[in-house]
Amino acid sequence: MKKINWGILGCGNVTELKSGPAFNKVPQSKIEAVMRRNASKAADYAKRHQIEKWYQNASDLINDTNVNAIYIATPPAPHKDYAIQSLEAGKNVYIEKPVTINVKDCEAIIEAKNKSSNKVTVAHYRRALPLFLKLKELIDQKTIGEIRLIDLKLFQKPDSDKIAKTEENWRVNPEISGGGLFFDLAPHQLDILIFLFGEPIHYSGFSLNQSKKEVVADFTSGQILFKNNIPFQGVWNFNSHPNNEIERCDIIGEKGKISFAIFGNRIALTVDNKTIQLDFEKPQHIQQNMIEKTVNYFLGNGNNPCSLEDALLSLKIMEEFGKLHD
Repeated sequence: MKKINWGILGCGNVTELKSGPAFNKVPQSKIEAVMRRNASKAADYAKRHQIEKWYQNASDLINDTNVNAIYIATPPAPHKDYAIQSLEAGKNVYIEKPVTINVKDCEAIIEAKNKSSNKVTVAHYRRALPLFLKLKELIDQKTIGEIRLIDLKLFQKPDSDKIAKTEENWRVNPEISGGGLFFDLAPHQLDILIFLFGEPIHYSGFSLNQSKKEVVADFTSGQILFKNNIPFQGVWNFNSHPNNEIERCDIIGEKGKISFAIFGNRIALTVDNKTIQLDFEKPQHIQQNMIEKTVNYFLGNGNNPCSLEDALLSLKIMEEFGKLHD
């Protein structure tokens, strides 16, 4: 395989800027075809992005002989079936997060992958961004000494403009998303914690539906214990008063503190009562770094930047934290 010819399943909003154009900008990578159930929108996307082929049916794209890799960019519910179909068709797969709506579905993809000779990467793209690579460097170098606590808070008002809007509002439909807004945003946060601190030793949590505005939870709390006795505590509240909105993670060490927002672009590093700020520019296409690493992996020129097994770890935590307490 000398070039990755992509087929995109679900050419919706996430592919307009965050990911889609990057597939044609990465060396040895090209979008061959796109698919969307709405034929007119699929045709419009293909025309605007100068893509030769479009499909209305997923199987037609998966079985296109010119396509050798599939990007699954649909809402989470069909991820399992599309991934397994793609693997059975002999295609490599790049899957949006959350990888599936539950642990069982992810394990089914792992089983299918292990039976095939093809590769799968999960789009936890923050692993490839300079901010988080710097974070890992600071932690690995023990810049703030031994870690004593990781504290994360995400409070958002209802209908926050930070949440991507869709026509059917699938993010609060558990049959499509797996849960509420926690299942949409927490994968980014929990995966970065695993990227920084490794596989968790223990975790527990719960969710509540405090506002009763939807059928899903709007409050989640959880704790994790990582190796080296590093504890984590997190709270997610999607029914917060606007004055209380916050998105911050504090990594507290014996010599100082690292503060950052997982959806932001700045690190505040405090050591010995002196604080410096490190600013990072987000790429135009925020997934481009991850897509480049994925293309290299598919071509045999690098390691998997985020495996199914990696994604399964954060999914297990999400499933535990997401248990709704009446």
